[in-house]
Amino acid sequence: MDREDTVEELVRKILVDLGEDPQREGLIKTPQRVSKALRDLTSGYAEDPLAILRSALFTVDNDEMVLVRDIDFSSLCEHHMLPFMGKAHVAYLPRGKVVGLSKLARIVDTFARRLQVQERMTTQIAEALQEGLDPLGVAVVIEAKHMCMVMRGVRKPNAVTITSAMKGQFRDNYATRSELLKLLRNGSNL
Repeated sequence: MDREDTVEELVRKILVDLGEDPQREGLIKTPQRVSKALRDLTSGYAEDPLAILRSALFTVDNDEMVLVRDIDFSSLCEHHMLPFMGKAHVAYLPRGKVVGLSKLARIVDTFARRLQVQERMTTQIAEALQEGLDPLGVAVVIEAKHMCMVMRGVRKPNAVTITSAMKGQFRDNYATRSELLKLLRNGSNL
């Protein structure tokens, strides 16, 4: 039995355990669909974040802040395998190199497409950028709603979780951190 068959068979067993009939018309293809969806939702394990960054590095003399705000993402909470989704804001201070802006969104997606906790994901993105770009500083701020808090348990649909990871000048220089936070608070939504 290959991995795909294994996931499908497990989904069939889950359906039976929940009191459903996996042969019912609406459920016949559910195991296959769930298997395919899980493979897509966890495709980040196959991505190399450093290779993504190295594919679009450019030499510059600029050392001013680069900020990409409002990068939409969705992920699966590793505790309940329920979605959490929100926006990532990624900033860095170049040290001789910049990266193509789309690669910042790809890095967010790489880590979001794994079973995650928001706190770890925030740090993983910052550490990958720090290692791949060797900038003067990196900042990652993530705002998300967690379906494990909305759909089950405490059922708090308006709760938003905010996490941050600051490296280099964003951690050590109050003025740099303040500039970033001001841009995040007052930024335009075009």
